[in-house]
Amino acid sequence: MSFSPTRGTPPGPLILVADDEPAIADALLYALRSEGLQAEHCLLGGQALERVRAGGVDVLVLDVGLPDLNGFDVCRRLRGFSDVPVIFLTARNDEIDRVLGLELGADDYVTKPFSPRELVARVRARLRRSAAPAATAGEGWVGRGDFAVDRSGHRIRYRDQLLDLTRYEYMLLEALLQRPGAILSRAQLMDHGWDSDADSGDRTVDTHVKTLRAKLRAAGAGHDPIRTHRGIGYAIEA
Repeated sequence: MSFSPTRGTPPGPLILVADDEPAIADALLYALRSEGLQAEHCLLGGQALERVRAGGVDVLVLDVGLPDLNGFDVCRRLRGFSDVPVIFLTARNDEIDRVLGLELGADDYVTKPFSPRELVARVRARLRRSAAPAATAGEGWVGRGDFAVDRSGHRIRYRDQLLDLTRYEYMLLEALLQRPGAILSRAQLMDHGWDSDADSGDRTVDTHVKTLRAKLRAAGAGHDPIRTHRGIGYAIEA
């Protein structure tokens, strides 16, 4: 197995690109390295898992249509041992694919064709989010109705059940719980959880809300505390 690491650049964030299309991979590697990032490339899902397990990867850019394992299988296995941020690349734009990817723990979802500069912006946003300081240690659990929030641990319980949330599901739910009953627009929710240059539009918020609702219903015996206010945004009953 061979990788193509950056040469002649100082140590910095390392981006692993897993894509079997040479033209796309070459464009991404060039764009990433032009922005001062280290970049490596692999062709197969198994190689991507092996490289992440070896350590040092800061973001994985993962094509869904790899020849050995599809990107969903790679992400599912990856989340068994790593929380490295994952950005999916795919030629498919079906909602079910976006929902599946996010439920498996992906952080972002980019549909081909795309701008390499946009992808680099999304990578930088993931790096900033990963480097953001955690909330003050020792805050502990704070009750909010049926919910309890541990901001220092980035954990939320609902009706005494710990929710298994992706980072964006956590940020969306935590934003809603800060102002129970208040209607927050999609823009407000994105301001809380996304960097401006990673703005993916209203559909990204809607997709994360959909996966979050499914987890809340599972923990709350079918009850959904999130309310949709069409044309305005979302609110939560806490």
